[in-house]
Amino acid sequence: MSLDLSGPAVAFHRIAKHYAGGSAAVDEVTLTIAGGSFVALVGSSGSGKSTLLKMINRLVEPTAGHVTLGDHDVRDQASHRLRRAIGYVFQNVGLFPHLTVAENIALPLRIAGQRPPREQREARVGEMLDLVDLPRALGSRLPDALSGGQRQRVGVARALVTGPQLLLLDEPFGALDPITRSALGDAVQALHRRLGLTTIMVTHDMAEALLLADRILVMDHGRIIADETPAALLAGDGGDQAQALVAVPRDQALRLAGLAR
Repeated sequence: MSLDLSGPAVAFHRIAKHYAGGSAAVDEVTLTIAGGSFVALVGSSGSGKSTLLKMINRLVEPTAGHVTLGDHDVRDQASHRLRRAIGYVFQNVGLFPHLTVAENIALPLRIAGQRPPREQREARVGEMLDLVDLPRALGSRLPDALSGGQRQRVGVARALVTGPQLLLLDEPFGALDPITRSALGDAVQALHRRLGLTTIMVTHDMAEALLLADRILVMDHGRIIADETPAALLAGDGGDQAQALVAVPRDQALRLAGLAR
């Protein structure tokens, strides 16, 4: 399925984040992510990938440089207003335990000042549950009655309820078992294509990046050291550090093939 390309382009303009003592979490990154693309940020722990992601929605403010969405600098509006227009999903999904699933999903509508009549709100929540393949009956349950995968699907529904065209994912599947993780990754990829989103995902799982994204950015010490398609990385491009990451799923695939002989 071809991408709708309705999501915004995201551009980093010499963006940097330095902490006390001079250490650089992100070191003068300049790149553009095309609207409608699915990009994975990979690299070892501490490489700067989550920091770079969070500078898009201003959860982290840069020391230097700036970020643009489309033609607009993210600093052009208050940070809380910016975040309302961007879907954000993280590993510990952060559902409010005292609110029902439906109330959690509808919460961004209330925060954004959208207070539709109860019937419209319930219809919107139902649409979002359908979108993430959860039964509507779950809307009346509390989060602790759901499995980890179901809670993460609720987190995706909550992130998309206001209709954002940019989705940020920060290690969204890291706490899930492999079967649930694979199914949810496929679901997010399908939503990306269906809704024409621009999706940027931080992951430490190279196999996940290769299977879900159409562009992979490899980070090391705050810099982008490789910028390739999955096919190019599998063909050996991207340099030694990128290939060290690719070697893990490649070796696993070879070992599994050997077991099947």
